[in-house]
Amino acid sequence: MSSQVLAADTVGSPAVNITIFALFVLVTLGIVFRASRNNRSAADFYAGGRSFTGPQNGIAISGDYLSAASFLGIAGAIALNGYDGFLYSIGFLVAWLVALLLVAELLRNTGRFTMADVLSFRLRQRPVRTAAAISTLVVSFFYLLAQMAGAGGLVALLLGISNVNGQRLVIAVVGIIMVLYVLIGGMKGTTWVQIVKAVLLVIGAGVMTIWVLAKYGFNISDLLGSAADASGKGDKVLAPGLQYGKTDTSKLDFVSLSLALVLGTAGLPHVLMRFYTVPSAKEARRSVVWAIWVIGIFYLFTLVLGYGAGALVGPKAINAAPGKVNSAAPLLAYELGGTLLLGIIAAVAFATILAVVAGLTITASASFAHDIYTNVIKRGDVAPDAEVKIARRASLVIGAVAIVGGIFANGQNVAFLVALAFAIAASANLPTILMSLFWARFNTRGALWSMYGGLLTALVLIAFSPVVSGKPNPLDPAKNLSMITDPSVDFHWFPLDNPGIVSIPIGFLLGIIGTLTSRERSSRQKYAEMEVRSLTGAGAEQATQH
Repeated sequence: MSSQVLAADTVGSPAVNITIFALFVLVTLGIVFRASRNNRSAADFYAGGRSFTGPQNGIAISGDYLSAASFLGIAGAIALNGYDGFLYSIGFLVAWLVALLLVAELLRNTGRFTMADVLSFRLRQRPVRTAAAISTLVVSFFYLLAQMAGAGGLVALLLGISNVNGQRLVIAVVGIIMVLYVLIGGMKGTTWVQIVKAVLLVIGAGVMTIWVLAKYGFNISDLLGSAADASGKGDKVLAPGLQYGKTDTSKLDFVSLSLALVLGTAGLPHVLMRFYTVPSAKEARRSVVWAIWVIGIFYLFTLVLGYGAGALVGPKAINAAPGKVNSAAPLLAYELGGTLLLGIIAAVAFATILAVVAGLTITASASFAHDIYTNVIKRGDVAPDAEVKIARRASLVIGAVAIVGGIFANGQNVAFLVALAFAIAASANLPTILMSLFWARFNTRGALWSMYGGLLTALVLIAFSPVVSGKPNPLDPAKNLSMITDPSVDFHWFPLDNPGIVSIPIGFLLGIIGTLTSRERSSRQKYAEMEVRSLTGAGAEQATQH
């Protein structure tokens, strides 16, 4: 089948895609309405009443984590770059071991609703909460921007809407539905949406995986051999170095990206917030174990899906289709099951975007209402009902900003937005969390230097990196692959696409320097209390009730 016919047929039945997607939205809205009946307190709105079991929360975490980029982007990366593409899956999965060993249980025992609760436990509340909230909002905003812009970009392939105004309308619709989820259901409704979405995503990917393997007699070697033959690059797609081994800079770039992915996950605020939805530290640990299993199984599926797309669809057809690398999984679905399977996969892809943006929105709104409004502006003198009202109003504003930002970013290269979110989380959030939990001398200045320093370093290096300007397209040197597509505009001086290898050590270093140069001495008694609570859970349950 030629790439032109394949690309055209893929968007030949948008009605099927829209119908299946609308059905998902109606079902999940029904779930959200049902979950909203018990939203009476701040704990209900922010943490789902802490009523979810470890398995339920683990599946929801995997739903929050497996974005459209995980499904579409990694499958496409493997289809085109083979082994190097699968390294993304490995990095994302290994990141959960960091979260399990260093973050999950300790955060659940120490905080109440947000990351700032942990950081301000033994440090000065107002400056630390302000810095943590700013970092949370920046990470959430860029993640939201990428997801919203991704919704518009996928329209051309999945729904057949190729004009810009149609894509903008889809971005607006996704934003409105997202806000409805948060306004009506809070964390409880959003969590159930994540669970449904994760189950659908794993089932859909699993069915396609079995289908691909069946075509090769469940012989992995035959599948890999066929993918190598169809790639035009031979066995290079089965060995490391095809994408990241060409130059010393590309090798260093991969190390930098790996650091950001592995360490950034344990600092992503919308992931950290999910640890508060379970009733105990034991359930927090169980939730991460379940998340590791679900995410690990899914990433094994991406290996088969990626090489299956490379073998059955081919790199030429993938590059010729709208969406290019992101079209690999949908094109494979069409090749396997025709219009109906494509419609289901299209619905799952949009459901993925919808669920992730809802989780990000509630995290950002909770951070503003709980940290900035309640604890910084009002100094804690706010009734829980009033705080929830502020959070709902904040979600309206955040939703509107995400819609406008997504519209402006539509059609741009948004990969740098995701990289920026992970880089900020790894550079600003994680160093501060770890030093606050494990270093007795760590003080307020160290926390502020670490968060603001890591944040600004990541922002500056990304702004002057090739992902913003000056990254030529190897197939057409007259065009750029960066956000600024005009090849005549090039102001980058930082050579790497991701700043993690520089900004993460700077985040730790600034935290250490800020602490050691400050005359402030943090309370040893407060640190001892935090250490006992974080490691044993003693006193944590009473704190979460207030």
